[in-house]
Amino acid sequence: MPRPKRSFAQIESIKAQILEEALKLMNRHGFDGFSMRKLGSRLGVSAKTIYNYYQNKDELYLSILTRGFEQLYNRFSAAFSSHPDPIKRLKAMGSEYLTFGLEQSNIYNLMFTLHVPKFKDYVGTPMEAAAQSELETALKVSEIFIQAIIEASGRDPISDDDARLHMIWMWSQMHGFVAGINNTLLDYMHTSPLSLKEKILDQIFDQFKFQLKKENKAEIVYPIHPVQPVSTK
Repeated sequence: MPRPKRSFAQIESIKAQILEEALKLMNRHGFDGFSMRKLGSRLGVSAKTIYNYYQNKDELYLSILTRGFEQLYNRFSAAFSSHPDPIKRLKAMGSEYLTFGLEQSNIYNLMFTLHVPKFKDYVGTPMEAAAQSELETALKVSEIFIQAIIEASGRDPISDDDARLHMIWMWSQMHGFVAGINNTLLDYMHTSPLSLKEKILDQIFDQFKFQLKKENKAEIVYPIHPVQPVSTK
């Protein structure tokens, strides 16, 4: 007797399970060290079974990334609607960035840290359309953050280019903190680095507000504080 056809919900549940296990393996072995055979072994099925749901590891990888950026966008979107005050709204989005990076470290690493293929690597290949969809989802994440920055700049809005600079600076600061927590490096620099989350966020946004007060907003320059050289003797 033939096996009953799976429902749409059952298929989506299986695909989600495949993505979860694939994500764990990609974080452990990297994209190049990942294979459908390893994934099948982890799931207790043959690689052929996985091909019924995903045509190759690139489709799997792009599906994981797309889902990750969708999750981050949804967090940003909720934070964007959470406050009438544009500065508090933007800070809420920054808090969501940190929370996502710390609580969803596996997918965050794949999205922002690991050396993995990007859209340009798929141009001219059968995966270009899937890569284009993933790129568009990722860009939505940066676009809503840039929009929040522009609205937070007040009655004299800053340009898109300046807003993009602010975003890059903020994300660089936040990413450094997330990466330092996730790879345990900050454990050697502080007894409880996770407790610094709100202080880090406060400093980032204090600096942002300081920059907004500068008379010439076209010349946004984040200060570089000189440090004393370390003796090599």
